[in-house]
Amino acid sequence: MTYVGESRPAVQQPDPATGEATFKDVVSAYVGLTKPRVIELLLLTTVPVMFFAQRGVPGLGLVVATVVGGALSAGSASAYNCVYDRDIDEQMRRTRRRALPRHVVTPTSALVFATVLMLVSTAVLWVFVNPLSAALSVGANAFYVFGYTMLLKRRTTQNIVWGGIAGCFPALIGWTAVTGELSWVPVVLFAVVFFWTPPHTWALALRYREDYANVDVPMLPVVRPAAEVGRQIVLYSWVMVATSLLLWPVAGTGLVYPAVAAVLGGVFLVQAHKMWARARGTEDLSVIQPMRLFHHSNLYLSLLFVAVALDPLLF
Repeated sequence: MTYVGESRPAVQQPDPATGEATFKDVVSAYVGLTKPRVIELLLLTTVPVMFFAQRGVPGLGLVVATVVGGALSAGSASAYNCVYDRDIDEQMRRTRRRALPRHVVTPTSALVFATVLMLVSTAVLWVFVNPLSAALSVGANAFYVFGYTMLLKRRTTQNIVWGGIAGCFPALIGWTAVTGELSWVPVVLFAVVFFWTPPHTWALALRYREDYANVDVPMLPVVRPAAEVGRQIVLYSWVMVATSLLLWPVAGTGLVYPAVAAVLGGVFLVQAHKMWARARGTEDLSVIQPMRLFHHSNLYLSLLFVAVALDPLLF
């Protein structure tokens, strides 16, 4: 789940007087390597699960340690991704302003930065949370770097389907941070994110399909017509909504969660079907408007996990 919610990092232009990057430029570049928007989305699926696992408010120290460790781990994975993908990032409109394509940071420095983040994140989670959460974090990092970035992304249209597994781990980490063990409850939430990732990412990839085509990355919108992409989005959306409702009987939630999940799911399905309808018979992105679904998918996941957090507090 290339990780989801990516945006261009706010990297400054080099100092016009010297032609060299300023200290502020460099700091901004290193922050950009971690893809902060991705981190925000991942933490949004971690903290609510901690509330749900606690059946109330978890300890502040535990939340802070989990958030810090999780953010550093996600930032590490993103930085590794930037190092490996710097060749294609230079050619894509969406990514050409990242730190490595602009040579604000060297690949070696970025690699060291990513490794330090990984080591620190693992230490934080191991010492202040528990070894299981630390191991899951390392697994997510490794899967994103080796599974998605290096193995799947440039080879198959299923890249984001299976590569997106890495972005599902925060649900498991949030649960194990509180309970110290796994159960079917976080697995259901893991599955929700798994089925959410393709509609979310394919909508973005449809918007930037020319970019992916130019660098020979076989995202589904590159190798299939927009109508087929829309059909696949609808199929995954139905499974996602059904899976989200499965949490009710599996976890024995109150009525808040299933009510919110049903409403959010219904709205999402309407949006997905509308995009599919717009895509049938045209490849014109101004007509298809895939970014409407992309932005709506962010809102859907955010509100769904807010409901996960609120349910045990209200019942």
